[in-house]
Amino acid sequence: MGSKISPLAQVHEDATIEDGVEVGAFSVIGPKVHIKRGARIDSHVYIEGCTTIGEETRVYPFATLGTEPQDLKYAGESTELVIGKRNSIREYCNINVGTVQDDSKTIIGDDNLLMVRTHVAHDCVIGNKCIIANGVNLAGHVKIDDGAVLGGMVGVHQHVRIGKLVMAGGGAMVAQDVPPYCMVHGDRAKIKGLNVIGLKRSSLGREEIAHLKLIFRTIFDSGLRKDKAVEKIQEMAEFPDIGKQFVTFLEKSTRGICRPPLES
Repeated sequence: MGSKISPLAQVHEDATIEDGVEVGAFSVIGPKVHIKRGARIDSHVYIEGCTTIGEETRVYPFATLGTEPQDLKYAGESTELVIGKRNSIREYCNINVGTVQDDSKTIIGDDNLLMVRTHVAHDCVIGNKCIIANGVNLAGHVKIDDGAVLGGMVGVHQHVRIGKLVMAGGGAMVAQDVPPYCMVHGDRAKIKGLNVIGLKRSSLGREEIAHLKLIFRTIFDSGLRKDKAVEKIQEMAEFPDIGKQFVTFLEKSTRGICRPPLES
């Protein structure tokens, strides 16, 4: 099965277009772009740079992918944007390539939904099955783990990490790392509690969720210093993998951790 490319599209002769790809009218595809099998590029899409679009990903009109970073340190180095399988990248999304100050790659995993006007800056890494709502802005070097949901107009500071299955409420300004399974909101974003709805929708069982609640209380409600809270979590024998996720996240945090608001 061949590709279906509109005669009104501008596809560079050096671009790699696999079988089953569709490219709509007035889209522009640059020479270093690789579009994999079954991907669909709607009309009026602009893709440049060293950009890979994974199988069965759909890119909607007026998205711009692989553009240069909005970083004054960028000097035209050869860097990449890698987008995985079955993503939905909606209208007016903007995703930049990486920089040599990091791993030279911006990476989008599989099965993600990036809604209208999402901005993904240089060197961001988004995992799998994430939902990024309308108007979200991710600054450079942001890391988002699997299953996270960011509500409309959320802003995320440079170098922040968003943990697995986190829920960030609409309009949250996230300036510090958000541990796995938690929910944050506000400016500056504070921990609201566990993302209970997200946990119930996941594959985690009732006992695992109860264990997460115990870990959450140990970190945020026990009054223990972080190192003492980590020791206590490591001593919990039940579901050690979940405890390890929290401990690893806390130990690797470079910007500090979002916390619940202080009681008045």
